[in-house]
Amino acid sequence: MTFPALPATIEAALAERGYAAATPVQAEVLRPEAAGRDLVVSAQTGSGKTVAFGLAMVPELLGSEGKIGFVEAPRALVITPTRELALQVSRELEWLYQRTGARVATCVGGMNPSAERKVLHSGPAIVVGTPGRLRDHFERGALDLSQLAVAVLDEADEMLDMGFREELEAILDATPETRRTLLFSATMPRPIEALARRYQHEALRIATISEGDRGHGDIAYQAVTVSPPEVENAVVNLLRFHEAETAILFCATREKVRHLHATLQERGFAVVALSGEHSQSERNQALQALRDGRARVCVATDVAARGIDLPTLSLVVHVEIPRDVETLQHRSGRTGRAGRKGIAVLIVPFSARRRVDAMLNRARINAEWQDVPDREMIAHRDRERLLGKLLAPTEFDEADRELAHQLLEERSPEDIAAMLVQAHRARMPEPEEIAANTSEAQKERHRPGFEDTVWFRMDIGRSVGADPRWLLPLICRRGHITRNEIGAIRIGQAETYFQIPRAIADKYAASAARTAEAQGDEEVVHIERSDAGPREAARTNRQRRPSRSSADNAFVKAKPPARGFAKPGAGPKPGQKPGQKPSKPAHHKHKRKFKQP
Repeated sequence: MTFPALPATIEAALAERGYAAATPVQAEVLRPEAAGRDLVVSAQTGSGKTVAFGLAMVPELLGSEGKIGFVEAPRALVITPTRELALQVSRELEWLYQRTGARVATCVGGMNPSAERKVLHSGPAIVVGTPGRLRDHFERGALDLSQLAVAVLDEADEMLDMGFREELEAILDATPETRRTLLFSATMPRPIEALARRYQHEALRIATISEGDRGHGDIAYQAVTVSPPEVENAVVNLLRFHEAETAILFCATREKVRHLHATLQERGFAVVALSGEHSQSERNQALQALRDGRARVCVATDVAARGIDLPTLSLVVHVEIPRDVETLQHRSGRTGRAGRKGIAVLIVPFSARRRVDAMLNRARINAEWQDVPDREMIAHRDRERLLGKLLAPTEFDEADRELAHQLLEERSPEDIAAMLVQAHRARMPEPEEIAANTSEAQKERHRPGFEDTVWFRMDIGRSVGADPRWLLPLICRRGHITRNEIGAIRIGQAETYFQIPRAIADKYAASAARTAEAQGDEEVVHIERSDAGPREAARTNRQRRPSRSSADNAFVKAKPPARGFAKPGAGPKPGQKPGQKPSKPAHHKHKRKFKQP
């Protein structure tokens, strides 16, 4: 729909930016029944909500002529969770109000507080900032909230998740009760509803997305299953397969960000990092590198990526699983904005498949479960991209054509084309080899020759760091076979099972026994044939454990010792003082250790 009647100064700013029609959230906040009321707005990221609340507070800021004169104290306050979002909101409000005479001040952490205080004393009509810095300016007397007419909480759910409840309450408690409060949040958990009840009066609720659309309709969700050691290889292959103009990789901690950033740099990717350990200057440089194309990949934590708006962002990879549905939606919402298409990929360890499935069901997201792209798939996609690029219409000048004629005199057209393809491939990082058994779809799939197999057992597991990278060479070396003769591998907490074709099972068992004897007294990994596979072994172990109910019954039937008499065997041990706890045997301190081959 078109915009309703607005002051001429605002209409001119919208026209200059090419705003011909209002987005759904902008149309809702401008309805007659929303005028002058508190609002609780649920709208997805990238829906134009910044302009929406900028238009909603026009009546409180501008007179009939669409102008605002000098103000002794701010009339509007916008609170955002992060510095990047605050700076983005400030830029949007500056062009929207540029013809009205309203000045916009920005107060965020990482900037010079003295300079911000000078700006606050110069009479800005709109103040945008983060909760901590705004509270600091208020407590120091630099921010006067006595004449505030409208307060906006942008991404309120994120501010509460980040622990800013105390700062928000301190700021809102200092504002006049007559102010309007506009609360914008992508999700509406209970803490948001409690905040609305406390600081709003008969608020109008606006939801521009239905529950079924919470996953963002312009985002295609994918999920790939891998073994934990293959996560970084999966990241490399996903980046190479999609070759997105801009991609964000989400990690849970700054340590993981640092490690993955260094790994991708070594592999030849143009990558930057964003986390809490980076200064504002470093963050600005990283974002600018992404915007001007010098970097194409950003590794970030959840908090550091709040408020990032990158128009070319088309790929989001959840390197570590989001902690909840809201985090999943906020991460993925960095792409698929303003009608553009995007892809969100979750990298899921085998053990977390059920948990991720449940999360996706709660979010009502239909994700396509896929294998990690392998080298063949990436090579096929590279060929398609290269052909499309080379066959696209191109204009040449005379110097280019002269050089082309010179090359044709020295080389054949086929040689020149091959050299061009080779030069193109040399600029791209090499894909990784993904182990054949790291795809869950291949877990139950039988390769030719593995229709009849025998399980073997090793007496090591995850508790001592068992890892497919060194288990495969160990299994091959002990049995004198190749990796192509090994079937499925199941790594448990204390033991590992693997499959060998029945045709060579006896030969493998004999070789494994001889190689164990050859190592003498050295501590070796014991390998033996297992009649029961990993599932049957786990079931047997569970059956051997006494049930809780039987233990409780035995406890009830046992007669307690007579009062005043000690239990048999009670009392200090020889050489032990009364009241002293018995020491643990010396062998308890030592754990079995294996060196990786």
